[in-house]
Formats: sequence, C-alpha cells, structure tokens
Amino acid sequence: MKARFGIIGLATMGQNLALNVSRHGFPTTVYNRTAERTKVFLERVRDEPIIPTYSLAEFVRNLAKPRAILLMVQAGKPVDEVLSELFPLLEPGDLVMDGGNSHFLDTERRLREAENRSFLYLGIGISGGEAGALRGPAIMAGGHREGYILVEEVLQSIAAQGLDGSCCGYFGSGGAGHYVKMVHNGIEYAVMQTIAECYDLMKRGLGLSPREMAEVFEEWNASELESYLLTITVDILRTVDVETGNPLVELIKDAAEQKGTGKWSTQAALDLGVPAPTIAEAVFARIVSALKEERLSAEKILPGPKSKLSLARQEFLAHLRKAYALSVITAYAQGFRQLRDAAAEHGYGFSLAEVARVWTAGCIIRAKMLREMRQAFLNSPDLPLLVLAEPFRRLWEEAHLSLRQVICEAHKAGIPVPAMSSALNFLDAYRTGRLPANLIQAQRDYFGAHTYERLDKPGKFHTHWEEAPRC
Repeated sequence: MKARFGIIGLATMGQNLALNVSRHGFPTTVYNRTAERTKVFLERVRDEPIIPTYSLAEFVRNLAKPRAILLMVQAGKPVDEVLSELFPLLEPGDLVMDGGNSHFLDTERRLREAENRSFLYLGIGISGGEAGALRGPAIMAGGHREGYILVEEVLQSIAAQGLDGSCCGYFGSGGAGHYVKMVHNGIEYAVMQTIAECYDLMKRGLGLSPREMAEVFEEWNASELESYLLTITVDILRTVDVETGNPLVELIKDAAEQKGTGKWSTQAALDLGVPAPTIAEAVFARIVSALKEERLSAEKILPGPKSKLSLARQEFLAHLRKAYALSVITAYAQGFRQLRDAAAEHGYGFSLAEVARVWTAGCIIRAKMLREMRQAFLNSPDLPLLVLAEPFRRLWEEAHLSLRQVICEAHKAGIPVPAMSSALNFLDAYRTGRLPANLIQAQRDYFGAHTYERLDKPGKFHTHWEEAPRC
C-alpha cells in the first residue's frame, strides 16, 4: 500500500508530525538525509503505520499520486537544496509543502519555480512546538488553493481543535501562510518580552522569589489573561535545579537567542510602513541581552538608581496586572494591523477573524482573549486597530493610568521596560490628533527641499527658509 502523505526531515518536529498524521489514519512515508536518524525513529515507532525510506527516489515511489510531501527541514538554503533534488523526481500535479519557518518571499520564489514545473506548492506555518506537532498545532497555509484542497482533510485532522473548529486555515496565494506565521512569531517575541519585564520588575523591584512570582502569574492566568505563555512561565518559575536545589531559571544565562522571524516581521512592517514598535523593541531587547560581556562592564561604569520600587507590593502588582494586559493587547493589535495591510498589499485576501480563530488553540500565542479579538474582527472586518473595539477600548480606559504608573516606577528604579514603554508610546501617538511631525516636515524641506503640505490649503509647498521672514 502506498502512503498518502510524506514527510522529509526527521528532527523532533518532523518525527512528531509523522506520528500525528499516521495516528489520524493517513498512511505516511518518511525520509531523512541521515539514514541513522530514520532507523532510530523507526525503532521508537515500530508499531505505527509509518513507511521508512532511505533515498528520495524510494520516498517518491512510496507515495500515492498526486503526491503530497511536507518538508520539515531548516529554513533557508537547506530547503532549496532538498527541492533541487526532489523536483526532478516529481510529476505534474504533485504537491510540495514547506512546513518550516521560511521567509515569505523565499516561499513565493519557490512557488513560482514549482508552477513552472506544473507542481503545486504550499508554504505552511506550523506553531505549537514539539508537543503541538504531536498533539495538534495551529496550521497556517498559503499558496496554491488546489494544493490546500488536496491535503485539507489531513491538515484539518492533525491540527489543534479549538472551541470554534480545527485550528487550521488557508490564508491565500503566494507566501500568505508564512507571512501569517512570521507575524505570529513577532507577536510571540513581544508577549515574551512583556512577561520578562514583569518578571524583572517583581524580582529586582519588589524582591519577590521565583515561587512568589509564579503565584502572581498563576493568579493572572486564572482570569481573562489566560494564555499558553503565562502557563509555561508558571512552570518555569516553579522548576528547581536537581543539582543545586535552586530555582533553575536563576541559573540560566540572561542572553536570549533568536531565529530571525521576529526580525523579519519588523523588517516587513517597515517595508509596508506599518507601526509595530512593540514587536521591534522585543527584537532589540534580545539583541541587547546578547551583549552580556559589554553589559557586565557597563554596569561598573554607568551608575544608576537603586532597583527598588517606591510603591507597596500589592499596590504595584495591581497596576502591573493592568499594564501587562494593555501591553499584550497592543502587541496583538500591532500584529493584526500589519496582517491587515499586508493582505491588501500582497493580495492575500485573508480574514483577520480567521487568523484569530486559528490562533485560539495549538499555537504558542494562544490566549483566551483571542476569541474576543476574533469577534471584534467579525463585527468589523476592516477594523484598523483592536483597541478601537470593545472590550479592548474599555481596557485602555481602565488600564492606561496603571501602565503609566508602572513605566514611571520602572524608570525611577532604572529597570528597563522597552516593550511596555513602546506600547504606551504607540497608543499615545495613535490617539493624538496632532503630532509634532509638522516640525520634521519643515526640517526636511529646509535641508533637502522635500516640500510639505499645509493644513489651510491643498498642494505641495517649498519655502526658502534662509530668506523667509523671522518673528
């Protein structure tokens, strides 16, 4: 019997997806460049209906036509290398899916190459980590609609099942699926940074222990703020190092790595001219964290205030809870705004309500509030910013003073809060009818003759500033 579905790449994500697909009743064949990894995997899953292969040609022969092949290899050059070997073995109508974190422009280039050979191609964003791959991830597909229809039953079956259906969706042509996943990861960066800032304020500002901080986050997580990232934060803070008996989190080096998707999301926002400062600040915060040796040196040279907050513990924690909620909503709002404008710019045509629905389960940024976000976009599909709709408008009214208080306290104590600060700066700018950009336009015209517009009459104007009358 030939397999209905094939997976190339047997790192942990690939292995778990293979198990997920086969356990949902779809015969699966697998291939990995390193034969030993395939053998080890098959020893682990010897009772599963998974067909091992040890060459790409054998892999292709074991697939029923039209073939459906999912690549789970490292993004970038490795994808192109596999495709260069795989494409000559395929036939018109076969489908190739890239399930890695590929850049959406790479996906669009590869899709055009597939079209030239009469193949179908999908770029598929998969979120949920190793556990999600096995138990049900969120799946964001883009590319040839005919290709999605070919594997829709498989993808819908293996995806996480949320309250509003399977967390799998088709988001349009080209690189739409990978674009949605890229922005998902940008939001992920921002939410993680916001949680880290809360942790820092509680640790250095209030002197709380990891166990005490876990209790705070656990209380938040038992409310409308419930999310996967808060859940794992509680687990992390409660984990003890087996060798020392100390909280494990305090033994981890404070230098965060990144794989590039947050950076891509920020770059794409700049290309669109869309404001996503909270996501950008989260990326820059990781970059600063990587300067560990420089920071240790600067700590001795640049004095600052004592990292002690002036507010009492319970009063500050009440403000912090609201500040966290508003900052996180702002990160989602910026991400959805970017997706809105990208859908128009690139012709993807997806619904923001559908994006929110797919993110309600399985993915890393799943959160209880996503159902309210979905409803907001169902009510107003072209909503420019989430905070303009209820219940997020009400959250602004209830929480912005607390966010200001937290930021002031942090700055007085010398504790950096780039994500929360950028969220407030963005919202304050967005709600301001007249910003000081008029002065910037005048400066540009002064040194570069770039012209400017006026408020009192239409047209473009240029002033010879050095010769103009002075007051």
